[in-house]
Amino acid sequence: MLEEIKQLSIIERKLISKLDYSKKSFSDLAELTSLNIDSVRRASAWLQEKGFAKILEVESEKYFLTVDGKKALENEMPEIIFLNVLKKLGGVASFFDLQKNSKLDSKEFNAALGINKKNAFIIISNGKISLTGVDEENKIVDLKKSLENIFNEKQVSNEEIQELVKRGLIEKKFFIDRRISILEKGINAQKILSNEKVKRVFDVESQVPKIFLGKRAPYLQFLNQIRNKLVALGFNEMDAPLVVSEFYNFDVLFQPQNHPARTWTDSYLLSNPIKGKLLDKKIVNAIKAAHENGGKSKSTGWGYKWSEEIASRLVPTMHGTAHSARQLVNGIDIPKKYFAIARCFRPDVLDATHLLEFNQMEGFIVGENLNFKHLLGMLKDFAIEVAGAEKVKFFPDYYPFTEPSVQLSAKHPEMGWIEFAGAGMFRPEMLENLGIKGEAIAWGMGIDRLAMFKLGIKDIRYLFAEDLGYLRNAKGVFLG
Repeated sequence: MLEEIKQLSIIERKLISKLDYSKKSFSDLAELTSLNIDSVRRASAWLQEKGFAKILEVESEKYFLTVDGKKALENEMPEIIFLNVLKKLGGVASFFDLQKNSKLDSKEFNAALGINKKNAFIIISNGKISLTGVDEENKIVDLKKSLENIFNEKQVSNEEIQELVKRGLIEKKFFIDRRISILEKGINAQKILSNEKVKRVFDVESQVPKIFLGKRAPYLQFLNQIRNKLVALGFNEMDAPLVVSEFYNFDVLFQPQNHPARTWTDSYLLSNPIKGKLLDKKIVNAIKAAHENGGKSKSTGWGYKWSEEIASRLVPTMHGTAHSARQLVNGIDIPKKYFAIARCFRPDVLDATHLLEFNQMEGFIVGENLNFKHLLGMLKDFAIEVAGAEKVKFFPDYYPFTEPSVQLSAKHPEMGWIEFAGAGMFRPEMLENLGIKGEAIAWGMGIDRLAMFKLGIKDIRYLFAEDLGYLRNAKGVFLG
């Protein structure tokens, strides 16, 4: 035990010297030891953990002033206000005049009326209240002094407490008071500390607990650095709401209303509210024309009757390109670069590379003389320099809103080839019907899959795991 005593800290030694078998409060010990209350709490917890003392929880009750009690303490007791105002009115007044001039509410006025009548300070006759002339100075109970005593935590008689509770001026509350009492081991420690000069020793070879500093989750670090890198490259970030209309999710993107992607197997729908409003009729009519006959473009469109009702249905955002559609409708500058990191929702089968709720890094560049090679070069550089992929491949693909279209896959060191981007050049049916001149290269990347490459994760679900061991020990993310 001597070795344990030698390792007691200064605040533990101060505290244990003031303990006995009585239950001392933390506030009393703070005064006795000249320690602040937090040091007392800390030392108490340490002494209990080492078996020198025991912390006890004692239930206590205490009276506190109610809102009405605080008002009475600040101003005056209602019965005193009542009598003072009645004197100013000549000793006789109607109920209405007395309440109006006293500014007491109905509850206070009725209480004051009853108390003063009970003490024979007033009489009521012919609808008037009159002073009786009884010397109230000798009879009235000074409850305001009782309120002051309760507020200052001083002694008050049981009769006064009952009266104040009855009038709703005070209320009783229960709380837990923590106190500490010494144990036999602590008594022995006191003797050793008092009879011997026991210097404190430190075990410099023992393992110390690890300290985990607060930090962002690795995936959030990755997303923020992607965002900062794109902004530094001159990209403008687009708004990315969680809910959009089908108009932006499909129609502006020249995706027909009978497309399989709009069925319940591939899309979620909002149950409440079901629909939103399509505000710009000029844009709505332009998109309608694009679907039905190609509109201003040389296309013949899809050749069906387009429905505004279907386009107004609300959906959780299914792909980041919906935000590109919103930006194109709201207006763009040419030349300009745009991006969004978007939360997307889509029915799928959960596995190591698929989620029902996922992130996409969406973007497009609009300008003159842009071509497909610009798109391929940008995609390759992004995959290698940002994601850290060693090899990439391009495959022909199809999207209703781009032509030509391409799929980008990259090789994961353990999982092999993984698709993580779809891209292409926006179709003329989109741009020309919105009055946009020039070309636009666009892409949507599975940013979750990019993060798998950078963070060395085999299962995409682990990006959102609550594994504290992984989160605490994960190294910082630094993009090149």
